[in-house]
Amino acid sequence: MSRPLPSWPYPRWIAHRGAGRLAPENTLAAFRLGAEHGYRMFECDAKLSRDGVVFLMHDAALDRTTDGTGIGGEQPWSELSQRDAGGWHSRRYAGEPLPTLAALARFCLANGHLLNIEIKPTPGTERETGAAVAHEAGHLWAGAPVPPLLTSFKPDALAAAREAAPHLPRGLLLDTLREGWLDEAKSLGCAAVVCNHALWDAASVGAARAAGLRQLSYTVNDEWAAQRLIDLGTDGIITDRVDLFAPQG
Repeated sequence: MSRPLPSWPYPRWIAHRGAGRLAPENTLAAFRLGAEHGYRMFECDAKLSRDGVVFLMHDAALDRTTDGTGIGGEQPWSELSQRDAGGWHSRRYAGEPLPTLAALARFCLANGHLLNIEIKPTPGTERETGAAVAHEAGHLWAGAPVPPLLTSFKPDALAAAREAAPHLPRGLLLDTLREGWLDEAKSLGCAAVVCNHALWDAASVGAARAAGLRQLSYTVNDEWAAQRLIDLGTDGIITDRVDLFAPQG
């Protein structure tokens, strides 16, 4: 017997890391550009500084997306806040700083935008990061009409997030449909599963739906792939191509 699907206030189209590859990922400049393209929901990556500040960055190391080096989570916010997180992308964005989750929350709440926060722990800090991100998100979005969606590839991070802020919806990120994936998502109290888009087919969508789980996909950059997911009736499409897809529905 199918479980009823949870209430779902989020739009289908979600801009990956703000504006995909058009701006330096996980910076406020990227979220502003994504909004200029009509997107009203964004995905970001959140991790912890050494002194417990929740900030946005995908990689464990600073090297790819900033002018710094070393592991971001091993450095204090006083140092991380001085890093140039835009110059690697283009001269236009040189000097763009790493933002805190609090700064992105102010932007989203002021403009009515929604957010998918991927909990991206520095290896070894899964539970600590999950708890901190959830606690801060719960505080920042207190009283907001639509809370952020918390997702992670790390079950321990999601479990800690559930303990810290059980009212915030969660989604399990998967790069393979490993044995027991549905039971794992349900045991974590998830509302959604977020898969590599190629993993969804009629059988996996049907199984998730029967379990009461919404179905989201990353990272969808081709029209044929997007149309396949729409035809399957999935609930969310995370894309880099904010310049290609008009975010309707």
